[in-house]
Amino acid sequence: MTGTLTLARLALRRERVPVLAWIAVISMMVVAGASAIAELYPQAAQRLALGVTVGSTPALQALTGPVFDPTSVGGLTAWRVTTMASVLAALMSILIVTRHTRAEEEAGRAELVGACPVGRHAMPAAAVLMAAGANLLTGVLITLGLAGQGLPTAGALAFGAAVSGAGWTFTGVAIVAGQLTAHARTANAIAVATLGAAFLLRALGDAARIEALSWLSPLGWAQRVRAFAGERWWVVALFAASGLILVAAAALLARRRDLGAGFVVPRPGPHEAAAWLQSPVALAWRLQRGTLLGWTAAFAVAGALFGVLAHSVGDVVRDNPQLADLLSRMGGGADVMTDTFLAAELGVLGLVAGGYAVQATLRLHGEESAIRADPVLATAVPRRRWAAGHLGIALAGSAAVLAVAGLAAGLGHGIVIGDPAGQVLRLLGAALVQVPATWTLAGIAMLLFGLLPRLTGLAWTALITFALLGQLGELLRLDDWIQGLSPFAHVPPALTGPVDPAPLLGLGAVTTALAVAGLLAFQRRDLRGN
Repeated sequence: MTGTLTLARLALRRERVPVLAWIAVISMMVVAGASAIAELYPQAAQRLALGVTVGSTPALQALTGPVFDPTSVGGLTAWRVTTMASVLAALMSILIVTRHTRAEEEAGRAELVGACPVGRHAMPAAAVLMAAGANLLTGVLITLGLAGQGLPTAGALAFGAAVSGAGWTFTGVAIVAGQLTAHARTANAIAVATLGAAFLLRALGDAARIEALSWLSPLGWAQRVRAFAGERWWVVALFAASGLILVAAAALLARRRDLGAGFVVPRPGPHEAAAWLQSPVALAWRLQRGTLLGWTAAFAVAGALFGVLAHSVGDVVRDNPQLADLLSRMGGGADVMTDTFLAAELGVLGLVAGGYAVQATLRLHGEESAIRADPVLATAVPRRRWAAGHLGIALAGSAAVLAVAGLAAGLGHGIVIGDPAGQVLRLLGAALVQVPATWTLAGIAMLLFGLLPRLTGLAWTALITFALLGQLGELLRLDDWIQGLSPFAHVPPALTGPVDPAPLLGLGAVTTALAVAGLLAFQRRDLRGN
């Protein structure tokens, strides 16, 4: 452990801006959500009516969890934003840990540091320490912010502990994932896939009222801390124990592998490349097909889940204007029936598909940083063709995962209502209208890679910003021009009205301009430089 504090200070020096941005976004989102709920539902009777409605709607519980105390502002705040805040804290922790452990080994910097008088576990310990500190500060700011609004201090503290605890648990998940594979990208994928599985377990458990499933998920634990609803402090111990166990397991795994290697040894490739592997697009496909397959499977499961649950919304909302208003504020259109719920959930999947588009596009940066691009570009392959190959996979892949989600949602919903063929076509179209907005994120990532490769992380910042605008913009009553900064705000409501092609064409033009500018900038800059 020698040198842990020194490496922790170095990591903080390198990451102080993005980490502080993560902390600010998560804490401000929670506090702003509480303020908005207090303004929208000032009367206890209004809050109670909303809570009763949510409690009888499995689809809404799948999205945000159960309401444990519908009479208080704190109880509704915990229902509305606990899951989202916990997911963001988990993502923050995963990115911090992977960047300062596996990515350092993959780049060869860990070996240089290890040549100094530094302990074997100092670098991972520094990453864990930094992630734990970021989560602790997030919890403290959430507690102070909620208590500052006049909410009960005990509930505010429990809320902060739940969000911090979720982040701590996934700190452990990320450090274990870093031992399993030799590549930072794969380690991130494993940790994020675990987060997705945790969300689905919680969603299924809450929707079907199967408590055992919800208790299998750390996100379910965050809800069951029951902030502002008779706090269960012992649940916080689950976060602490799970994180410690995972960190200890990672330390044991690290002792049994070589520096720079993964615990799972990769299979050697064939002696000769396949005949079809003779173009930049084919190379990009070969490198990214595993990732795309994983995203496709996840979207199929999520789409089917939303499709099956959607009918329950229509059964409850028809005579309930309170729920109609809620669905509208969660991203739906003018119609507050089942189609509104499906449109809102497909919009959420569109945002998630934007994550795939960013990841696939920024594979360019990973190949360049690891000096795997140099041998390819030393041949007759032009820079623009090589970059366009990965960009093409990002664009086609994001459209593919949304198409699969639409097909799965249509099939699930169609089976429930007895019209699978008709619903498959409707929901496929509703999913595909999200594609131009998703492509805009790929264009932003391409521009950053070509123009400012050291700032490619801003593409993820853009995704998170768009997600917050989409999910909380109406709730916070932001001005239309602020909400309009998100490309997803311009997606026409395919299920609740006729589709206007003009916004889609406009988004396509923006994507084209961004992508072309990024390709031209990459053509003119040095490799691994600005």
